[in-house]
Amino acid sequence: MNSHRAAAIGPLIRDWRQQRRLSQLELALEAEISQKHLSFVESGRSQPSRDMVLLLAEHLGVPLRERNTLLLAAGYAPVYLERALEDPALQAAKAAIDLILTGHEPYPALAVDRHWTLLAANAAVAPLLALVVDAELLRPPVNVLRLALHPGGLAAATVNFDEWRAHILARLRQQVRIAADPVLADLLAELLAYPASSVGSGSGRVPMPVVEPAIAVPLRLRVGDGVLSFISTTTVFGTPVDITLSELALETFFPADAATGAALRALAQTRRNDSA
Repeated sequence: MNSHRAAAIGPLIRDWRQQRRLSQLELALEAEISQKHLSFVESGRSQPSRDMVLLLAEHLGVPLRERNTLLLAAGYAPVYLERALEDPALQAAKAAIDLILTGHEPYPALAVDRHWTLLAANAAVAPLLALVVDAELLRPPVNVLRLALHPGGLAAATVNFDEWRAHILARLRQQVRIAADPVLADLLAELLAYPASSVGSGSGRVPMPVVEPAIAVPLRLRVGDGVLSFISTTTVFGTPVDITLSELALETFFPADAATGAALRALAQTRRNDSA
C-alpha cells in the first residue's frame, strides 16, 4: 500500500461524504461496500483502487472535474477529458447547442459554463443586454449572475428584483453545496454584497396586475413603457463524460404572458426588417 496516496485520498473522500451529509454507514450501503473498508479508506489505512475511487465519487455525486482530482490524489491518471467547445470531438454537441439557441427564437436563450460565464446567446438576448447600464459588465468574460444582480446591470430594470434575487441566490447556494467550487463561493459572496433592493423593485416599479400564484419564479423586466415577463428552464447534457459538457447549461426563457410573447415576436420582426 502506498501510505502517502492513501493519506491524500482519504480526507478528500471524507470531506465529500460530510458535504453530502452522509454517515459512513449510509455511503457504504449505497456503494455496496463494507463500512469497515470505507473507514480504512478515509483514515488512510487502505489505498482504494481506481474503480473504488470512481464508485465512491459516483455515489457522492462528485462533479467530473473533481473526480479527476480524487483520482490524482489516489495516484491514478484522470479519466475525464476537458475539451474546448470548438473541439472537433464536440462538434455534435456544439451543433445541438446552436440548434437549441437559434430554434428558441424569438425568445431569449443562452449557454453558460459552471461559473455562469456567458458562452453563447441567441439574437433575442441582445435587447435585454441593452438594459445594462454599466458597459464594463458586458466586457468578456460576461457573468450572467453578476449582470442580473449588479446595480449597473439588470437590477434597476427588474420589476420583481427582491423575488428574482432570492431565486438566484438560492440556486447559487445549492451549486456551492454540490460542487464545493471556491470560485462559485466567491461569486456568491460578491452577489450578497450587492444592494438587496433596487429602483426596479422600489417606488418606481411598474404596477403588476393581480394574477393567480406563479407556477415558477418569473423574471419581470421593464423595457420601455412595458414589462416583459419570463419563466425559465435549464437544460443540461445527459450522462456527459466530458468535463466541458458536464458543466455547460442552456438557460431558455419563455413568455409568461401573451403580451410578452407578442412583444418578443415584434422585436424579432424588427430585427429581420433591419437586416433585410
